Amino acid sequence: MTLVLESVTREVGAETHIHPLDLALEPGTLTVLLGRTQAGKTTLMRLMAGLERPSRGRVMVDGRDVTGTSVRNRDVAMVYQQFINYPSKTVYDNIASPLRLKGLGRAEVDRRVRETAAMLRIDRFLTRLPGELSGGQQQRTAIARALVKDAGLLLLDEPLVNLDYKLREELRAELSEIFRRGKAIVVYATTEPAEALILGGRTAVLDEGRLLQAGPTVEVFQHPASTRVAEAFSDPPMNLGPAEVADGALRLTEGVAVPLAGHLEGLAAGPCTVGVRPGHLRLGSGGPGEASVTTRVELAEISGSETYVHFHFGDRPWVAQQTGVHKHPLGEPLTVAIDPARIYVFDPAGRLAAAPARTR
Repeated sequence: MTLVLESVTREVGAETHIHPLDLALEPGTLTVLLGRTQAGKTTLMRLMAGLERPSRGRVMVDGRDVTGTSVRNRDVAMVYQQFINYPSKTVYDNIASPLRLKGLGRAEVDRRVRETAAMLRIDRFLTRLPGELSGGQQQRTAIARALVKDAGLLLLDEPLVNLDYKLREELRAELSEIFRRGKAIVVYATTEPAEALILGGRTAVLDEGRLLQAGPTVEVFQHPASTRVAEAFSDPPMNLGPAEVADGALRLTEGVAVPLAGHLEGLAAGPCTVGVRPGHLRLGSGGPGEASVTTRVELAEISGSETYVHFHFGDRPWVAQQTGVHKHPLGEPLTVAIDPARIYVFDPAGRLAAAPARTR
């Protein structure tokens, strides 16, 4: 099965939910739709499924126009944020329900249910009701019911968002492996850049209903086409600030300058925007070749095993991401080191002009 969206647009009244968009998906591929809440991810998936019809453009499956075809007549399975299961049916019957609707024989239904349940490690819960399961087990049941259909198109709309951190980490790794084994087109929506990187495959970055960039996930992460993509594909968002290329150096605010060496060679003279990921800033005086920024701590957030230190660089709020738990009193003097090898540069129109050789 191939799926192609041709100049697809979705308008509701005076509002445009999806701007003209082209996207081609091949069998056996995973595409992550990455974007903030209300970026258009769910609307785009509903258009792919046939739950909504585009205002303009076409949806093509295997070269055939299915734009007006109902979801009932499409080879599609969906998993949602909520644990959508039949509460009065056992786990076995929940998973078996789409196969029985197809009219498959009892032996075939039993084989596929047990194989899929084992793959998702819920085979020992087959006789239980959904209400007797944990949240993670309920979502595994919903995913199993979608997978067992063996549909050509599998859509997952932020399926792990309601699970706790440990369960999300566990299921992400498992799902990535399961998707690699299958032949379906898998489309997975998320707001989390880290989830896109873990899942791999390809990523399409959406913002306010516009497709900003699409390509192999690592390539999009390492070479964001614009400042909008760079902010969306970084958590916390990439730090951005004004700069200028002049007199053989990249001149940042606060009098900070770095030589035009390495990936910065050949930059055109004039104004630009620099970007540095929070995890690429280092607290402390700069080492050889690094630039130093003197500022003050405005906020220090501890999140799990990481600390996020907020400060101002010029007139822009920036954040540095530290591994480990650290205490930084408000107003504490702070020195931040910037490695030129980690700097992104964008032209005045916000387009990528230079990207580091390594960014992870």
